[in-house]
Formats: sequence, C-alpha cells, structure tokens
Amino acid sequence: MEASAVTMASQVAQSVLTLDSEAVGSLKEGINFRRSPADGKCYIIFKSSEGQLRACRNQCKHQGGVFIKDIEDMDGRTVRCTKHYWKLNVATMQYVNPPDSFMQDELEVVWADGPDGGLDLVELNPHDPWLTDPKETQELQPGEVTLTYLTHACMELKLGERRMMFDPWLTGPAFARGWWLLHEPPPDSLDRLCNADLVYISHMHSDHLSYPTLKTLSEKRPDLPIYVGDTSRPVFWYLKNSGLSLTNINVVPFGVWQNVDKHLRFMILMDGVHPEMDTCIIVEYKGHMILNTVDCTRPNGGRLPHGVDLMMSDFAGGASGFPMTFHGGKYTESWKANFIRTERRKLLQYKAQLVKSLQPKIYCPFAGYFTEAHPSDKYIKETNIKNSPEDLNAQVRKNSPDILTWTPTPGAMLDLGIALKHPSTGSAITEPPAGTKVFKDSWDLDLYVGELNNAIGDDIFKHRSWIPFYYNWAGFKDYNLVIRVIETDDDFNPAPGGYDYLVDFLDLSFPSKRPNREHSYLEMKNRVGVMRHVVKNGLLWDDLYIGFQNRLGRDPDVYHHRFWNHFQACLPTSSPDWASFLQQPLDANDP
Repeated sequence: MEASAVTMASQVAQSVLTLDSEAVGSLKEGINFRRSPADGKCYIIFKSSEGQLRACRNQCKHQGGVFIKDIEDMDGRTVRCTKHYWKLNVATMQYVNPPDSFMQDELEVVWADGPDGGLDLVELNPHDPWLTDPKETQELQPGEVTLTYLTHACMELKLGERRMMFDPWLTGPAFARGWWLLHEPPPDSLDRLCNADLVYISHMHSDHLSYPTLKTLSEKRPDLPIYVGDTSRPVFWYLKNSGLSLTNINVVPFGVWQNVDKHLRFMILMDGVHPEMDTCIIVEYKGHMILNTVDCTRPNGGRLPHGVDLMMSDFAGGASGFPMTFHGGKYTESWKANFIRTERRKLLQYKAQLVKSLQPKIYCPFAGYFTEAHPSDKYIKETNIKNSPEDLNAQVRKNSPDILTWTPTPGAMLDLGIALKHPSTGSAITEPPAGTKVFKDSWDLDLYVGELNNAIGDDIFKHRSWIPFYYNWAGFKDYNLVIRVIETDDDFNPAPGGYDYLVDFLDLSFPSKRPNREHSYLEMKNRVGVMRHVVKNGLLWDDLYIGFQNRLGRDPDVYHHRFWNHFQACLPTSSPDWASFLQQPLDANDP
C-alpha cells in the first residue's frame, strides 16, 4: 500500500475576529468576552495592567465547554468552564483547576498597520491534509458503496470490490465487565469480520479494541490487515501478553492518504484533546468522502472536511466514572441526575451543531449502543441515562432539513449511491428482515466475569508486598496525594481476604495511617476481581473508572488530572515483571 505524503508542518493563518480602534479602546483591564459578528463564536481577551493582550477561543480544551467569569476569582484572571468546572488563568493560558493539566491554545494578536489602531485575532491552523492530491468525484452505481451496521461502533463498508470494517466489538464485555453490547449483532458478523479486506481500529478502549472479538479473529484470520493511528500510546500495547497472534497490524502516520487501490484510500486523524489515544478517519472512494469521528472530543483539533457524503459520530452521552461512581458531599442522587441530564443535553446540542457546521449530505449516530447489563450494575443502568439517536437525528433535521439522517439497527444497510441520487426517499436504506433480533437479552455474564475473577487467587496476591512492587512499577510520585484502596465484593463491601492499604504519592510510601501534613485524599473501593486483573496485567485504570467498577470519595473535592492521566494513559507499556517478584524474598508483612 502506497502513502502520499503531506507536509503537516505547514500552517494556515486565519483571522477569526477583527476589532477596530474603538473596540480595542473599549477593552478593560482583565478579562473581556467578545463575540464575532460573522459566525457568533465567542473569544476571550485578557488585557494586562501594561496594556498587553492575550487571547483564546471561548472553548475549554478538556471537553469543549464554554467559559464564564469565575466569581471566586478576586484577581480577575480566571474563567470557569460550565461543563466540568475547570478553571483557566487567561493571564498565563494555564489551567489552574485541575493543576498540572493543559495549556490553552492561544490566538495571535496582530495589530493593524496605519493610524486606526485596530487588531486581528489570528488562528494558525494546520493545512487540511484531505485536500492533498484531490480526486475527481465519480458517479456511484447502486450497490457500489454500501454501509451495513453491525453493533455499537462496528460498521462494514463495501467500497467497490473491497470490504472495510470499523471498530469490531462483536462479543464479550468492554471495560472489564462494565459495558455490554446493547444490540445483537447479525449472526454472520464474525464471518464478515474474518472475510474483510482491512480493519480500522480507532483507539485502545475496549469497546473498540475488543479482546474477545480479536481472539476469534486471531484464530480464523490472523493476517487480516488492521490499521491504527500512530498515537504516542500504542493501540495494541495491552494485548502484547494476551496470546493473540495478529500478524498484520499497520501503524500509519496522521494526515497521510493510505492508498488501497486506484479508487479507495483513507486517512487517519488525531484528536485535538487526547492525541495520545483517540483518532478518527476519512475514507474516500471515487472522490466521495465518509467521515467517522468515533469518540474524538475535538477531532483533528476542530478542522474537518465540509460537505462530506456521510458523517458518523458517537451520540450517547450520560456519564462514565464521573460522577456515577462518586459519593459523599454534593454527590447526591438528585445532583447526579441533574448533571447527567445537563450533560446529555449539551452533548446533543454540540453534536447537532457540529453536523450543521460541517453539512454532510447524510448523518448517522453510532458508537453508543451499550448497556450496563450485569445485575450488580443495576444502579448504574437505571441512573446513567443516555441520549437516543432518534433525538439527535431529530435535532439535526430541525437545524438542517436538507441533511438525510439514518438511525441504524443491526443488519440495516445504507446504499450511498442511491442516497445521493434520491435523498428524499427511503429507498437507499434496506432494513433487516422482519423478526430480526435487535436487542440482546443474554451476555454470557458468568463466563466473562469468571475469567476476570481468576486473578483473585493468583500467587501474586498471597504476598502483601505486591502493593509496593506494583506502584513502584507504575512510577507515579512527587505529588501530594494519598489514596486509600479497599478491595471489595460486587456490592462494594470489603472483600473477604481483600487488601485495604494507603499509598502516599509524595514519596511513594505505604503508611499504615494518613500522614499528619496537609494533603489531598482519595478513597477508592474497587471490585477485587477487576482490580487484581488490572494489576496483574498492567492495564490502564479505565477498566475500573469508565467501567463503573469502583466507588470514589475525595477530600477536597478536586480532580487530580496528573494522577488520573498517569493511571489512565501513561502507565509503562511493559507489564509488571511478576515472575521476578515471586522470586524475591518475602518482606516482613507477607504471610
């Protein structure tokens, strides 16, 4: 497969807001909010006591929330995000809550020549790589390009003579035992996967990189070409010791066309918020583009192609670990319900607005069809309400009546050629046969939970010294945070024979009681089977956090970005050497 190169270092300067001399003169010292009359977007300008200006978009880098004035700030330097209450010091462009997190992307302040004294706020954007080597758009014949929805984020694309598969999670759970498929995949889904010509896996989260699914694939078709983006965190790192034999994994650079044949090519792009992990993809066939933003918070930093033939994105919303697994303080049931309801509404509005701004010809919400099926997670399932794709599509049609929307069911197929010719009819969509099973009603819960719980009795955990061995392997320290970890049963009661211990990350010690100094404190109750599975295999803590497998309390109620980012994204890529651990002499605390 050939790759056509594009120079990603090239920048495009774009003026996003112009202020004349009168508008510049009206800027007060401190924080100023200004809206562009051209597109209605809002910007923040900070004016120092010396008259120097700094500026940025009014958009939180975490998850795209809107900033407002921080009423707790007496110095007039910080703004607060309405989404998760992150705080940005606009004087320095550094986020102060949580500490040790992001720097905000700044706009250039360019003063106008001449006596008027106006200015432009200018954004430096990378070159749009999909414009490299443009292809002439050719007419599609019926049946030439079809998309068949299988389940969750898994879509099969037929593109001429090629078949491509997105994110095949077709069996088993994700995030340890927290997420299970909502939709029943068509009976031939695994055969479709094994017979595909190529597979794109967007990122390492287990609802996209599914071990049970890939295990079957490795047994039937280990040489199937799989493509992933060149993220700093290798997508397949956690499967390295799994015994899977997948022999054709291709890591490709961002923003470069990958040519499959004379008509088909694709390009993987990174997420602007989580470039170490998340990616999205553009697939082009005979000049027709399909954009799949998957789970990206800000795909490609917000720069995406306009007017693609088909756009797909996630839709569900709800909540993950925060605030579902938190307790104490403000985290009452009514507070959580209000938070989740607000987040769902914001996500629905954001996705609908994104679709409106990009104006695809067809839009399909997917990558959100999961459920908390295990009986022990009944509380999560009943409380963590999600958006419906029908509601999002209704909002898209309200905003943009000319955009065709598709709410897929397992086995349903969209014919792109027909849809582009007859967008007002339903003839482009083939629904599954009558009586096709849509929703799952069984998940082999005992099988998969039993596999996780096999770690409970491992020889490693017979020795308390696994605790310092593991956290020294993890390598997080020099941070004034103390955590208490309690291993529990399914109901978050202390597990018989489970460990209850403290870790002081200031000096990476393991005290018997909390230190006397002032420090932040986090209490974690983790289901013992999942905790030990994560520890034994050196996995990221997303299985615990996103999978709802713990309960958390913190004092003060502050998000510790540096801590969570380390355990969710920055653990060593080599697993703990438990063989050498078991060969060491036992310490005085071991049985």
